[in-house]
Amino acid sequence: MRRVAITGAGTVNALAQDVPGTLAAFRDGRCGIGPLDFRDVDRLAIRIGAQVRDWDAEAHFNRQELALFDRFTQFTLLAAREAIARSGLDFSGDAGDRAGVVLGTAAGGVNTWDENYRTVYEDGKNRVHPFVVPKLMNNAAASHVSMEFGLRGPGFTVATACASSNHAMGQAFHMIRAGMCDVVIAGGSEAMLCFGGIKAWEGLRVMSRDACRPFSANRNGMVQGEGAGVFVFEAYDHARARGADILAEIRGFAMTSDAADIVMPSRQGAARAMRGALADARLPVESVGYINAHGTGTAANDKTECAAVAEVFGHHADALMISSTKSMHGHLIGGTGAVELLACIMALRDGVIAPTIGYQEADPECALDVVPNEAREARVEVALSNAFAFGGFNAVLALSRV
Repeated sequence: MRRVAITGAGTVNALAQDVPGTLAAFRDGRCGIGPLDFRDVDRLAIRIGAQVRDWDAEAHFNRQELALFDRFTQFTLLAAREAIARSGLDFSGDAGDRAGVVLGTAAGGVNTWDENYRTVYEDGKNRVHPFVVPKLMNNAAASHVSMEFGLRGPGFTVATACASSNHAMGQAFHMIRAGMCDVVIAGGSEAMLCFGGIKAWEGLRVMSRDACRPFSANRNGMVQGEGAGVFVFEAYDHARARGADILAEIRGFAMTSDAADIVMPSRQGAARAMRGALADARLPVESVGYINAHGTGTAANDKTECAAVAEVFGHHADALMISSTKSMHGHLIGGTGAVELLACIMALRDGVIAPTIGYQEADPECALDVVPNEAREARVEVALSNAFAFGGFNAVLALSRV
């Protein structure tokens, strides 16, 4: 089985519209959560989110493209451009035949759904734009990445709610390791911050009205975000042969199903996923220095995840650093694992641990080192990225420093 390297990264999120800006925000503990700004926000009970501000779609896409690109596709393409430019890869000629794309999204073109439901039900019109279906379909972003860069290998989209990106990146890892591809563009995106998107989540009663405070005893819910994270996964030897700068190595991946409840998390399911990722990577628990937690800021998730970490790592749990960057960029649902992978790369490559901001009160059920409020310098050899989704689907990636 082949080793798998990460040679490029790109992002658009509430903290910044590129990787350097996002990493700087992580280091500074900056919060991208604020008042939402879109039509009919005054009709919502939840009026905060991690929205991508000053987004100028016309600066990146022409009018014909914008007729086809929902907001989640726009975010994905900009992130993919940054990642591929960073990697230095060229997919012309036969290289495109050995390159694929696997992306995650929970809901695809939600803004397009929202706008066109208004057109039909509120405005009373009987026609919608002929490109509505190709604009809103979940695989739209993956398709446009494939077309823009000439990626003619395997391509598909994964939709497993909040674990979508981690599942997508796990499949990309498997495809390269098995020899199916030399390169896979992987990650995910979400753009659910519109009236219908927020109104649907309000019904779950898991949303905070004021802030995302993971692991803090006074936490009161999650805060939605939007954006994309895209990476270039490449066969390690292929990357070395062309002199690529390797950001990190993907060492293992595991996915489990709780088979228990559609919304309540399971300690056992999360624990099995973390154990599985380490077993796949052939790494001992003692090698892990940092975990980017799922850490949603809900009462149920945070205590369940901490219990799972304690179970898997035993006495070593006291030496671990675990943080939730959702406190800064919000919960990107299907795109969240992709943006969070940047924090793992920063820990491994730069020796900087992104903090859990908004932490105010210790919770005895979350008695781990959650790197409260301020970033920390530390040498890390191995990191885990956790994603635990509604539906009981769990996906964990294990990475190591190069």
